[in-house]
Amino acid sequence: MLKQRTIKQLVKTVGIGLHSGTKVELTLRPAAPDTGIVFRRVDLNPIVDFHASATVVGDTRLASTLVKDGAKVSTVEHLMSACSGLGIDNLYIDVDAEEIPIMDGSSASFVFLLQQAGLEEQNTPKKFIRVKKPIEIREGEGANEKWARLEPYHGFKLDFFIEFNHPAVDGTSQRALVDFGQVSYIRDVARARTFGFMQDVEALRAIGLARGGSLENAIVMDEFRILNPDGLRYEDEFVRHKILDAIGDLYLIGHPLLASYTAHKSGHALNNQLLRALLAQPEAYEIVSFDDLQAAPQSYVRQSFREWAHA
Repeated sequence: MLKQRTIKQLVKTVGIGLHSGTKVELTLRPAAPDTGIVFRRVDLNPIVDFHASATVVGDTRLASTLVKDGAKVSTVEHLMSACSGLGIDNLYIDVDAEEIPIMDGSSASFVFLLQQAGLEEQNTPKKFIRVKKPIEIREGEGANEKWARLEPYHGFKLDFFIEFNHPAVDGTSQRALVDFGQVSYIRDVARARTFGFMQDVEALRAIGLARGGSLENAIVMDEFRILNPDGLRYEDEFVRHKILDAIGDLYLIGHPLLASYTAHKSGHALNNQLLRALLAQPEAYEIVSFDDLQAAPQSYVRQSFREWAHA
C-alpha cells in the first residue's frame, strides 16, 4: 500500500521574507492522517488556519498567496514544492508573519528541514487526484499567448517552456521535461532558484515589494548578464525553477496528482486557474489510492523508496 506521510518531529528555522524583508520564524509540525498541509498564522489572535487548497489562493501576483478572513500567507509555493517532492501529505506549518521565508530562493532549504525532522509513514492510504480527461487554460494571443494543460498520465511529469528574450536566459535551455518516474526531485529540481531582473527589482522596491531580495536568494540579472558570482546551479536553472514553482502550485489542489502537466510561459495565476478548472468538472478527475504497489504509478513508488533513502 502506498501510505500517507508526515514528519517525525517538530523542526524550526528563521529566514527573511522576499517581499517584506522582515524576519520570519517557521515551524513544521507532524500532523495526523488526512489532515493535509495546513499553514497557521500563529502571530494572529485568534490563530488563522489555511488549508492548502486551490480555492484558498487569493493572490497570484509574484507568488501564490493563501487568503482567509482578511489574513494571508504568501510565497507558499517553494515549501509546497518540497512537500510534494518528498511525498509529505500531512503537515502543520506555523509562521509568525504573512510570508514564508525565501531561504536561498529554491526549495533545497525546505527539503533539508523536512529531512532533518525525519519522514514517517502513516498507516493510511495515500490519496491521489487522477486526471481523467484533458483540461487546458489559455490567455493572451500571438507572441503573448500563455497556456497550461493537464492530461491523463499514470504518474507525474512536467514539460515547461519559457521565453524571456534576455541574453542570459536565451543562452540556456528554455524547455525542460521532468518525469518523476525517472528522476529525483532532490537532485534534479530542488536547488533551482527564483530569478529576477535588476530593473524589475528596483521597480518592485519602489512599491514596497522585493525588500528581502538579494544575490543570496535569487538569480539576479542586469540587461545582459547574470550578476551572481557563482553562476547557475543547473544549465537550465531558469526553466527548472518554473517547474519547481509549478509543482508547488499544483500541490495546492490538496493531493498529489496523477497527470501530465504541460505549460508555455505559465505562472502562478494560470496554474491556479488550471486547478480551479479541473475541480469545476467532477467528471474530469477521481480520487484514488493504491493497495497494490504493482498497480501504483512508479513515480510515486520510486519516491517512497528513493527520497525516503535521503531522509
